[in-house]
Amino acid sequence: MTSLPSILGGLDPTSDRAVFRQIADQLREAIDRGRFKEGEKLPSEAELVEHYGVSRMTVRNSFSILQGEGLVHAEHGKGVFVRPRPPVRRLASDRFARRHREQGKSAFIVEADAAGSHPTVDSLEVKEEKASQDISTRLGSVRRVLARRRRYLLDGRPVEFAASYLPLDIARGTQIAEPNPGPGGIYARLEELGHQLDHFEEEIRARMPSPSEVKTLQLASGVPVIHLIRTAFDTAGRAVEVCDTVMAADAYVLSYQLPAT
Repeated sequence: MTSLPSILGGLDPTSDRAVFRQIADQLREAIDRGRFKEGEKLPSEAELVEHYGVSRMTVRNSFSILQGEGLVHAEHGKGVFVRPRPPVRRLASDRFARRHREQGKSAFIVEADAAGSHPTVDSLEVKEEKASQDISTRLGSVRRVLARRRRYLLDGRPVEFAASYLPLDIARGTQIAEPNPGPGGIYARLEELGHQLDHFEEEIRARMPSPSEVKTLQLASGVPVIHLIRTAFDTAGRAVEVCDTVMAADAYVLSYQLPAT
């Protein structure tokens, strides 16, 4: 490792900013500038104590700030490491292209292939249930739906959890109601059933995760989630599916193309 004085500056005794925050600022800047790279271990508590002439508790408070921002993660007995950047780029203009379904690929498989990762799905649950008020409204006042819940993993790491809701008059008794809906996923099956997909509407927000989401996605402290609700419409204008997805924010970059006119 390059010597700390060449990477990190000294403290400003005239600043009214707390010492632990000054240290966090310098570490953050070093990470942003690539002086500490993805996956690289930060200087130890002892090294930072010696460099800055502060207590271990001060250094720990600095690390806590960076962990809360999702920039680093601590491994017990090993140290504090820079978090990898999001490995998956979701291309909104391409992920639901019909050519992928015709090739027997779901959107998640397409994205995993682009990232060079191995995709898997677990925690699969398929059942009929009463629609919540929100799902009912989005699907045109249906009372019951077929729900498909599953967790997606890349190289064994959980990255998102999704629940799809489809009207029973469309999905009941079809391959969509099977654990494995077949090549191309449920959108390929919907089109085979005569519901040619026309467009999708998405609502996206970022928030901190619930305790159950932290557990399901195995999130580290300070990592937010991206909550996305997508509605699929067929060419007749009918809403044929609502997908409620929670994604680990440190696993994705959302990429969009917007028209200029």
